[in-house]
Amino acid sequence: MSQVTQILNSLNQGDLQSTDELLPLVYDELRRLAASKMARERPGQTLQATALVY
Repeated sequence: MSQVTQILNSLNQGDLQSTDELLPLVYDELRRLAASKMARERPGQTLQATALVY
């Protein structure tokens, strides 16, 4: 079971403090995906991966 799944299960059981663990994991994954996408864009692109996540 992935760490995200474990945290989601904890949240489902009422452990609201698990959001403190979940959000950084999700953000990091989204940032990684955005960086990967941006690496395939044309040179000179000014948009940054962080801006895609926000």
